[in-house]
Amino acid sequence: MKTLLQWLLATFLWVAVGFVLAQVPPTQHSGGISYISGGVGEEETTAILAEAKLWPVLLELSQIENGRGVWIFGANIKVVDSKKQVLFNAQADGPYMLINLEAGDYIIEASYQGVEQKRALSVKTNSSQKISLFWK
Repeated sequence: MKTLLQWLLATFLWVAVGFVLAQVPPTQHSGGISYISGGVGEEETTAILAEAKLWPVLLELSQIENGRGVWIFGANIKVVDSKKQVLFNAQADGPYMLINLEAGDYIIEASYQGVEQKRALSVKTNSSQKISLFWK
């Protein structure tokens, strides 16, 4: 019985430590819009990708380097509405960014190392989508 309790305690601690290590980064806000940014390390990446199903927008950021894609961080991300007003402006802390946008049409303006790109985005109610942004 003592061995069973020790085994159960050890299993519980192992699961608890794994949960703590795999937590999603904290939610932040820009212009009243909540977002999560990160994905540095396998555990954080796994946690963010699992959480992405609950968010309307997942941005995936990478750069082509020596013929292959590598994850980046530090890109500046802006979300502009149809009236050309900047609603969101934040710097990515990793290769993934979850953004809680309401249904509507937007433009993503992303810049990294002085190179800017724009992407049209149409957010639908109760739907999530992944936008992959690549820099060369």
